[in-house]
Amino acid sequence: MTDLALVRRLEAVGFRAWPAASVHYDGSWAVRLTAGHPSKRLNSVNPLDPADHRDIDTRIARAAKRFGAYGRPLVFRLSPLAPLQLNAHFDAHGWRRFDETKVMVARLQDIDLDSGLDQIPLQDVGRYVDASIAIRGEDVERKAGLTEVVESIRPPSGMFVLEDDKGPVASALCVHDNDLAGLFDVAVRADQQGKGYARSIVRAALRWAASQGAQRAWLQVMSSNKAAVSLYSRLGFETVYTYAYRQKGD
Repeated sequence: MTDLALVRRLEAVGFRAWPAASVHYDGSWAVRLTAGHPSKRLNSVNPLDPADHRDIDTRIARAAKRFGAYGRPLVFRLSPLAPLQLNAHFDAHGWRRFDETKVMVARLQDIDLDSGLDQIPLQDVGRYVDASIAIRGEDVERKAGLTEVVESIRPPSGMFVLEDDKGPVASALCVHDNDLAGLFDVAVRADQQGKGYARSIVRAALRWAASQGAQRAWLQVMSSNKAAVSLYSRLGFETVYTYAYRQKGD
């Protein structure tokens, strides 16, 4: 059975760790929008109370208007906190379900943090953002939006980059929030995947989080990313819940 109290806590720390530029509440539906970055987590409606399913059609229309003003497609992100009636509504009206994502948690004392490289977090947001974009092979136009997101993070955060002779090869962002440490933006350059860089940079980030007083780590990974899910499982992470996105039409 899903622990809804833990889901609520992880959803809250997730919003703080990856903050949207604009957040509007329609009842318990959190409408998150960010003009400068296209991430679905930053541009989605997030229902946060299983009992809040009144006026579904009217509220969807209101959300669509807000998303239209931002030039964004209307997307709902449905965790176990979303009302079952809302999922049923989407099923009945042909809204597709996509990008199922696992939320995984591990106790830091259960992870081998002694092996691997010692690394001090970067202090330069611009350098980190440049590395993250290069590793993922993304357009440099993403820099301003990602910079805005990273600079908006209020809890203490550590930015980590590993390099080889060709430049940045792996990145990770770790956000420390009380006893929890969230992992974000974990990526390895395409030509170096499968060589242990992901494990190394995750361990470095979590070692830093443990030194800051964190006791548990958590992360979000797409269910279809079998290699990443396998890596995190081997490190000691376990799935505590999943969420998925819903969008109208094809």
